[in-house]
Amino acid sequence: MSRQGRGRDTFCGGWCESCQRPHFIDTWMARPAAHALMDFFDRHGHMDLTGDGRDERFSLAPLFGPARGKMFGVLLCRNSSGTTETLYAFSGQINGCWQAPGWVAPLFDVAAFNRLTAPVEQEIKAMGRELASLPSESETGQRLRKARKEKSMQLMREIFALYCFVDFHGQLRQLGDAFTRPGNMPTGTGDCCAPKLLAHAAAHRLAPISLAEFYYGRANLSGRKQHKKFYSSCREKCQPLLGAMLCGRERVHG
Repeated sequence: MSRQGRGRDTFCGGWCESCQRPHFIDTWMARPAAHALMDFFDRHGHMDLTGDGRDERFSLAPLFGPARGKMFGVLLCRNSSGTTETLYAFSGQINGCWQAPGWVAPLFDVAAFNRLTAPVEQEIKAMGRELASLPSESETGQRLRKARKEKSMQLMREIFALYCFVDFHGQLRQLGDAFTRPGNMPTGTGDCCAPKLLAHAAAHRLAPISLAEFYYGRANLSGRKQHKKFYSSCREKCQPLLGAMLCGRERVHG
């Protein structure tokens, strides 16, 4: 990939099928804002950017325990008046929450997600409990295992159907239509920081300037993610999306 738009040792971007070229965004200019966010974490021990931090759901302590750390992202944008705005995102959930005060939202309606997943996940767990009581090689066990797998795969397809975003051309896009890598989308696609930040910017007509992502907390199990280190957008889930999500950003306020 071209190094255009990269922030020294990290990069954020990917290939765009629509215009048949890659799109990148700078990852260096946003680092001071990312360091300021780390300092806030260090001082306060929580991630409630608009409150007093008393809500335990937004405590950062679990990130240094068995749950381990998490990726966070900062996006610098320019609004229609030319003022710079700073957006914040976290990957996945924080202590079971998809949303937190002062942070951008996920790419789906949380209420619709919960309505969809709650009953099906209960069924899948019940099937798992039944499987545990059966001989692993029994015919009944094999049928149940296959049925559980099919139900899980169907649920994942229905979950991904909830994910959508408005691109910088003003078009509503489904996640699967924007994903360029062949095969099924990995679990968690669209839940990383960069897609959340770019989707929010496009929806609010903010022109992205620079995006930095860092890891905060106890190192992950592989040791590849370390506390307060900056990382590129992930190869498996983000890079196949980000080309489409960055396409047309130069036209905002143009």
